[in-house]
Amino acid sequence: MSLIQFHNIIGGQEQTARASFESYDPYTGKPWALIPADGVAEVDQAVAAAKAAFRSKDWAGLTATARGKLLNRLADLILQNAERIAAIETRDNGKLLSEMTTQLRYIPEWFRYFGGLCDKIEGAVLPIDKANMFAFTRREPLGVIAAIVPWNSPLLLLTWKLAPLLAAGNTVVIKPSEHAAASTLEFVKLFAQAGFPAGVVNTVTGLPLEVGAPLVTHPDVAKVAFTGGEPGGLAVYQAAAAQMKTVTLELGGKSANIIFDDADVDNAVKGAVSGIFAASGQTCIAGSRLLVHRSIHDRVVDGLVDLAKTARIGDPSQMTTQVGPITTQNQRDKVLSYLGIARAEGATAVLGGGTPAGLGDGWFVEPTIFTSVNNQMRIAREEVFGPVLSVIPFDDEEQAFAIANDSPYGLAAGIWTQNIGRALRGAAAMEAGTVWVNTYRAVSYMAPFGGYKRSGIGRESGQEAIDAYLQTKTVWIDMLGQTANPFVIR
Repeated sequence: MSLIQFHNIIGGQEQTARASFESYDPYTGKPWALIPADGVAEVDQAVAAAKAAFRSKDWAGLTATARGKLLNRLADLILQNAERIAAIETRDNGKLLSEMTTQLRYIPEWFRYFGGLCDKIEGAVLPIDKANMFAFTRREPLGVIAAIVPWNSPLLLLTWKLAPLLAAGNTVVIKPSEHAAASTLEFVKLFAQAGFPAGVVNTVTGLPLEVGAPLVTHPDVAKVAFTGGEPGGLAVYQAAAAQMKTVTLELGGKSANIIFDDADVDNAVKGAVSGIFAASGQTCIAGSRLLVHRSIHDRVVDGLVDLAKTARIGDPSQMTTQVGPITTQNQRDKVLSYLGIARAEGATAVLGGGTPAGLGDGWFVEPTIFTSVNNQMRIAREEVFGPVLSVIPFDDEEQAFAIANDSPYGLAAGIWTQNIGRALRGAAAMEAGTVWVNTYRAVSYMAPFGGYKRSGIGRESGQEAIDAYLQTKTVWIDMLGQTANPFVIR
């Protein structure tokens, strides 16, 4: 079977790859596509194209309203191509087609939202305390942005960066994960169709050290927006700091999902299953630590097992499938290794704990539930990034919040209770960037998203996101033109 060759776009032109590497279909475990293997030369070319576009009249000369219209036109094109691009991402990273189709139909809302904000970026006249002076501020774009995205939700996480950075007037070089680049390379073709000037959006693909590192350290890159694992984020942070670049980092999580004794148990069980088994647990917000009040512990565990047993595991391209494969073979092996670690620490697998039978060479892990877990076990402290749930009992509200916060991460948390006071106390007490009450895994273009502690720096989505791609300039005007003493600060 011939493999499909994908191409990068630099300066508005589709590039012929010097070399390529194979991208694998996680459901079959076999290669299906060829992705360009770029290096420093392509990074230099892409950054140069983005820099030229940033300074060009075609982009910099656009009114903010005109930029907004481009983003809205792009949103329409994404919606028209949603099913086609969703199918590419499903084949490339194994995400469920049902979820990817929903995501692609929702992604346009980010571009519409930030398209509407383009001409709401305002400076201010300052009521300055110096006579005969007029002072005001301007909000200006940063320049060339490096957007580095992971393999688990490439297009959604890319959109969280692209929509605000373009609305602010920046240009971008995108580096998708080497494990799931195909959907991004197809997606960026839509920008030319929408009328974006050449060079505003560029892509490079390849390995982190060969492409990611030179992109982050390129002197003409003003900011790095990164989503990925903590080790990669730390490397980006250190490299950017050495050149005084700003960063937005959305990193890992070990999120606590808390079920109190007054919760609607049936809904809480559904929420817990959604929090960990949706997307095969390959989400940074996965509710991988389920804290359950001791009085309802057994009831909740029985409900979890009964519901998770019904999950349909298999081909992610089938709309009826509920649990798909792990995206990469290395990640599948890592998840399986954690199952052994959990058992060695004394945890008990009450569901799953291995690989499902009858699914060929695909990279699958069974939905797995561990009990007899305490918060000091590795399975409770380290990000597994797979369909593995640790159930931890607690006795009272104070203990629940203490266990939840006893983590180096703070990306998200869930609270299941019918007590509004407890819900508000929990929302205040939880050290997490997002707290869901009686729901889980909800996101919106309107809602800021990001982490506390080692889960990251900065926020994506919501009005706050656009500020991360702007800088403030103060302008002074002497209205009289009289300098009394040139040796004294005015």
